[in-house]
Amino acid sequence: MRYFSSASDLVDRVGLSEQEVDQCFRVLESLRQWQQASRALSEASKRYMKLNESDMRAIRMIIRATEQEQIVTPKDVAREVGISSASTTKLVDRLVAAGHLVRVPHPHDRRTTCLEVTESTRLSAHDTIGRQHARRFSAAASLSADDREAVIRFLEALTDADTPQGELASS
Repeated sequence: MRYFSSASDLVDRVGLSEQEVDQCFRVLESLRQWQQASRALSEASKRYMKLNESDMRAIRMIIRATEQEQIVTPKDVAREVGISSASTTKLVDRLVAAGHLVRVPHPHDRRTTCLEVTESTRLSAHDTIGRQHARRFSAAASLSADDREAVIRFLEALTDADTPQGELASS
């Protein structure tokens, strides 16, 4: 089943042969399939680790920050996840109670606590999410340098195309 209409009056086909139009739709269909697979993987990871999306984002951010030898505070988590301080407190309490995070004293500010991912959660994330990132890297590495540059240009163009504009930008 084709998920993209080839009859749309919004699609500019000027200068494209029917084969090229078909190839463009195959690119979009491949992207749709990848997005579907990525969503399925994300859902499987959340179920495996028994976490929701905000929890996963917080843990990924703390792991990245720790790898870069950065300190993470609840304010950092709130900013990353885009939630209020009250919601951040609930999120952190939940992750601490579940054994995913620990609170540790800030090295320079006694009034502030820092957050660290427990070793068991770090290993679990490494074995699941880390392996998936390694497979994605392998897919990119298998391309020629020119093909990688083409993919980069394409994805940057998609990012620009998907940036909300007009009425969508103001809502």
